Amino acid sequence: MSDHYDVIVIGAGPAGYSCAIRAAQLGLAAACIDKWLNPEGKSSLGGTCLNAGCIPSKALLESSELFERANSEFERHGIQIEQVSLDLAAMQKRKTDIVNELTGGIGSLFKANGVTRLAGSARIHGQGRVSFQPNDGEVSEITADNIVIATGSEPTELSIAPFDGDRVLDSRGALAMTEVPDRLGVIGAGYIGVELGSVWSRLGADVTLLEAVDKFMPIADRGIAEEGLKQFRNRGLDIRLGARVTGVEAGTTGVEVTYESAGETQSQTFDRVVVAIGRKPHTADLLADEVPIELDDRGCIDVGDDFRSSLPGIYAVGDVVGNPMLAHKGMEEGVAVAERLAGQLPHVNYRTIPSVVYTEPEMAWVGDSETDLKASGIDYRSGQIPFAANGRAKALGNQTGFVKILAHAETDEILGAHMIGPNVSELVQEIVVAMEYRAASEDIARIIHGHPTLGETVHEAALAVDGRPIHFPPPKKRG
Repeated sequence: MSDHYDVIVIGAGPAGYSCAIRAAQLGLAAACIDKWLNPEGKSSLGGTCLNAGCIPSKALLESSELFERANSEFERHGIQIEQVSLDLAAMQKRKTDIVNELTGGIGSLFKANGVTRLAGSARIHGQGRVSFQPNDGEVSEITADNIVIATGSEPTELSIAPFDGDRVLDSRGALAMTEVPDRLGVIGAGYIGVELGSVWSRLGADVTLLEAVDKFMPIADRGIAEEGLKQFRNRGLDIRLGARVTGVEAGTTGVEVTYESAGETQSQTFDRVVVAIGRKPHTADLLADEVPIELDDRGCIDVGDDFRSSLPGIYAVGDVVGNPMLAHKGMEEGVAVAERLAGQLPHVNYRTIPSVVYTEPEMAWVGDSETDLKASGIDYRSGQIPFAANGRAKALGNQTGFVKILAHAETDEILGAHMIGPNVSELVQEIVVAMEYRAASEDIARIIHGHPTLGETVHEAALAVDGRPIHFPPPKKRG
């Protein structure tokens, strides 16, 4: 191990490992320090995303969806299965195998690109000075011309519901349960809450989500949020809005949750409770007392457009600098900092960062919502087409939802798109590319889309912006 590097990256989640790899590709001597340990006590790269978030949750979402479809849909396809049974241990093993393959892959990428991997904890003592304690060794000091903080985020804990790893769980614990609870309570109905709730509901749990605000997913377009709420409730999720939790009492056999709703106090008992009220930046033990890096009112590291902190030579990227707390956003910021340190002038376009909820149906969006545009006084046109008009969706047996495209009323530039339905996590990428090139809805309308594909609904929505869809009746003209 060298004592000095061009750049030390603290944290090996998506933002951190991307930064370290890109820095090394650009000829910088890069080291990446990360302290994550997997359940076997071994160092594991990838941060929350790969170890306890994005990847394991999507693995369980896929497995649980197949289990649900085998029970409820296969017969309609002419597939007869006399008895479907759940092997949760095998399902969890598949999830773990996927995690191990991907986290191991980052280690291979570090070797291939010449990144020095340092397994342990880091603490910043000033410009260019970091104390490093290996997971199994003594503290030493290493230095660098620049330091990049990419320590990510951690689940927000309720003071009245501290995580105990048994009855009251964070998202990581919710992904590691070894049995399906009969009654599962989820505090919070954001994207993490509905994804986790969907997994265990499909596997047989009676799932109740308690959400303090009275609107479902207020960050999403109202159209897809309202459709999502209806569909999730139809699929068995008991989502209660305006339900503010006031007490959580964990016992040996269950958890009693007290909440206020419509001016009344109510209570319900669950086998386990998952707290999914959001995430907060992870900065604990990161900064020595003599390092006065400025934080904002949310506890995030305050950075400028170039990701510089208030101290020279110290940068920050990813969840630790705040919303949106998305892995792909962190990756781009990590790459941008590395390129900046190498003398380039990179740019991250925050207007074209897609958001995805991997439920059934999926939800996805990019750019402005109608609420945003109305608040800004921007005149726009809207084109919306349901998947009910799509042949590929019908063949899949999934015609839920719609695609909505919003375009400027005068220039026709695409300002946003909002989707709910089959595979919209992939479909939204077409709009992301279009918005990056500042395309008009007419551009999408003139692109030939394969038939039959789900992407034709995007094409029809673009045509609908101009009131001329082919496979769906246009809206009636006002007199």
